[in-house]
Amino acid sequence: MSATISGFSKLSKSEKIDWIVRHYLSNSKSAKQTITQYFNADQKLQQLHDEFIENTITNYYLPLGVAPNFVINNKTYAIPMAIEESSVVAAASNAAKFWMQRGGFKAKVLSTTKIGQVHFVFTGNFEDLKQYFNTIKSKLITDTKPITANMEKRGGGIIDIELRDKTEDLEHYYQLHATFETLDAMGANFINSCLEQFAKTFKTEADKYLSAPIEIVMSILSNYVPNCLVRAEVSCKVEDLKDKTISGIAFAEKFVRAVNIAEIEPYRAVTHNKGIMNGIDAVVLATGNDFRAVEAGVHAYAVKNGKYSSLTHAKIEEGVFTFWIEIPLALGTVGGLTGLHPLVKVALDILGKPSAKELMQIVAVAGLAQNFAALRSLTTTGIQEGHMKMHLMNILNQFNATHEEKEEIIQHFKTHTVTHSAVVSEIEKLRQ
Repeated sequence: MSATISGFSKLSKSEKIDWIVRHYLSNSKSAKQTITQYFNADQKLQQLHDEFIENTITNYYLPLGVAPNFVINNKTYAIPMAIEESSVVAAASNAAKFWMQRGGFKAKVLSTTKIGQVHFVFTGNFEDLKQYFNTIKSKLITDTKPITANMEKRGGGIIDIELRDKTEDLEHYYQLHATFETLDAMGANFINSCLEQFAKTFKTEADKYLSAPIEIVMSILSNYVPNCLVRAEVSCKVEDLKDKTISGIAFAEKFVRAVNIAEIEPYRAVTHNKGIMNGIDAVVLATGNDFRAVEAGVHAYAVKNGKYSSLTHAKIEEGVFTFWIEIPLALGTVGGLTGLHPLVKVALDILGKPSAKELMQIVAVAGLAQNFAALRSLTTTGIQEGHMKMHLMNILNQFNATHEEKEEIIQHFKTHTVTHSAVVSEIEKLRQ
């Protein structure tokens, strides 16, 4: 039976678990066993995980895999990926191997500027507001010096602050639109602290200069970072794309056409871009970054021209096939979970302790590789053949197949098409 409670956060972890089990879980004995079996035996490590968020009752695990053989700017990487979806790591690995033999991936960071805004309401004269902003701008920056000192020592900090008039969109609405460089930090706390100081100074000083008051609505960074851009690409001669089943030119033309469809058809573009994010999110998560922020920013970028479209592009010019992606990625390799979560430290170590810029390139390449693998399957054998073979183990585990049953069924489906019903049929045959 469901229930409400006051003071849940003040309960101990075991008391929280007992309350949840008692009021919300039908099979209390097995449910409690499931919850507790995911505890870390190392109490210090468990306490670290418990303190990442509030009201923790257990740990939620995702597999951490590795996709090897990625050659990026002539350097070889094994890329860690945290994801639950079958075939993602295998697809990335296959794409890496394919392009390793054709010159590898090229990537470069185009810019790293991040955005934050102070949103406010002002009912007075805009010219007066503009004059006040020009007067106070230097003090806005000076008053943040205690916050920006360490960042500035490393070469980052506040780049600029602009006053933006948004009254055509919303009555009396204006912004302080600020740009930042946060180097190897994602920089959310740094940016938000600066913005809140901007707002405090801006409102406090306004009484000396303006006849109408300034009402601060909110001060917050933006996860839309169209000027924090990275580009990744692969290219080779068209004839180098041939394999046993298709010529190089036939493959290239089908592939480019598939990308063109995603560029103009939003229903296809959403699924196309979701596949890209399979690769991107998996690396972002493995390296302790905020995949929700990345998702929001990337999908906003996909609609920057007024219509949701493909994040990747492809062309054939003078006998050369080129496939590329250009996306906004605000990532960090210091701060947040990057210095706390033991497996995040391992993941970054696997990558050679990259800078934020290098990580941006690696993540963009993972997305491009994932998209290449998906489109290669879609335009040749079809997506389901490879995906269902990878999904086979999930089906077998759903039916609690023994080790011997798994071995026999896997052998059978090396020469047969995998479908859910076909797997169930084979399990039933064996058990009869």
